[in-house]
Amino acid sequence: MSLKPNAKVVLEVRDLQTYFKTDAGIVKAVDGVSFKLHEGETLGIVGESGSGKSVTNLSVMRLIPSPPGKVVGGEAIFEDRDILSLSEKEMRSIRGAKISMIFQDPMTSLNPFLRISTQMVETIRLHNKELSRQEALERSIEMLRLVGIPSAEKRVRDYPHQFSGGMRQRVMIAMALSCNAKILVADEPTTALDVTIQAQILELIAKLSAKMGTAVILVTHDLGVVAGMCDHVCVMYAGKIVERAQTATLYAKPAHPYTEGLIKSVPRMDTSKKGERLYSIEGQPPNVIDLPPCCPFHPRCPKAMEVCRHAYPPLRDLGSGHEVSCWLYVDEKERVYE
Repeated sequence: MSLKPNAKVVLEVRDLQTYFKTDAGIVKAVDGVSFKLHEGETLGIVGESGSGKSVTNLSVMRLIPSPPGKVVGGEAIFEDRDILSLSEKEMRSIRGAKISMIFQDPMTSLNPFLRISTQMVETIRLHNKELSRQEALERSIEMLRLVGIPSAEKRVRDYPHQFSGGMRQRVMIAMALSCNAKILVADEPTTALDVTIQAQILELIAKLSAKMGTAVILVTHDLGVVAGMCDHVCVMYAGKIVERAQTATLYAKPAHPYTEGLIKSVPRMDTSKKGERLYSIEGQPPNVIDLPPCCPFHPRCPKAMEVCRHAYPPLRDLGSGHEVSCWLYVDEKERVYE
């Protein structure tokens, strides 16, 4: 879980903003998100449901349904180009070939009416037009073997319903990596799977990432998964990143009260006592329609101060790349608001 020295930045997202227009108002699903992804790195993006994790990555992939959604600001720099400003034709040459995505439910991602071979061959030939259909089929079988599907040469001709949930997810991983993508976005790839299969899928992603040198963005709400797989972590709340740090640093010294609450809410085998009540963060996530310009976590925060109710905290660097947006880390003289 350590980055190579001087690893290059393969993706840099700057001040990303994605809004949805609804009858009730403007939903600021992603509001000023910035992060960097280095080659060979696994970056975890965590937070409660509705925090903006998935929308962030769908925005980068240019998969936001419009209307009602729209990327209204920001940049996503990949190979020295802002992919948010590319034409749809140019984006299609990147999506799948250089940046691939694994979705939460593989059954909704695979076409139930087409054989696995048809879907994989189509994907491979779309980005490698010089390959014949037979060569693309051989590549498909090779990738299915790589992700651990037995009798791949026979199973490649099956339909999605003939695979279990875990096997369908393996097919999705094989498809995502079949064109040697530089970045793999895994959007809660184990949500629909049982615990045993979850562990196998996560181990497979980590193994393939190391073997192929693929950078991974792992979107999840499971902090246990993050601890075992990720090099760096971004914690999201109400459409913003409130804390980011190396994984070991984040777990040893969480700075934001929200991060602290997330970690405390995970049961631990070494410290939890029998019959002890699990910790939970009080209250509910905020409505992201017309949020006031203050810290959105303050109604739920046990350490909230008066300034938290009036102004959004600036980003502070705590050292070693550990950054947090919280008034607790702003000098008292700077805690001013109108």
